[in-house]
Amino acid sequence: MTPRTTAQPQMSTEEFEELARRAPELEFIHGRVQVKPVPNGNHAEIVTWLQKLCMQHRPDLWLYPGQGIAIETYREGRARPDGVLAPDEHFAGAGEWAAPTGVLMTVEVTSRDADTNRRDRVEKPDGYAAVGIPVYLLVDREACSVTVFTEPEKGTYRSATTRPFGAVVELPGPVGFALDTEKLKEYAD
Repeated sequence: MTPRTTAQPQMSTEEFEELARRAPELEFIHGRVQVKPVPNGNHAEIVTWLQKLCMQHRPDLWLYPGQGIAIETYREGRARPDGVLAPDEHFAGAGEWAAPTGVLMTVEVTSRDADTNRRDRVEKPDGYAAVGIPVYLLVDREACSVTVFTEPEKGTYRSATTRPFGAVVELPGPVGFALDTEKLKEYAD
């Protein structure tokens, strides 16, 4: 397919959803179909580690891995974050592409592919901010850092704090706990 601009999506949202039923690794961001890279073992360990920490600090919440989010206010997109923090049982009956309402935080763990910069550092933060998700946590294995994006306003996060692996990072309300990232040094590959 020839790449198109955001003014001319490659397909409609409905066409994408039909395609994604047969290929769940796909996302639809900025009107373009993208393939979410297959995570390696360290990628999966980071998500599991975050699930454990979220359970310890906020037992009323769950970090759902791979839950699809409809980010319709942002170019009729569909994203599948590595983790979506929401109240326990929040997505019961929601279907594959849930509304972002009630999501407290999205998490992305970078992969080793050519699209990581554009996808995880630019497009997804804009999409999550556009629908008002309060916190976006980016675990950047290439930079060995963690970035916490907060204060969504007019399609962008007004605040972004980056700290190296090993630092303690504050996840502000509504998440509301500190994240000691020392463990991430083991998964930096």
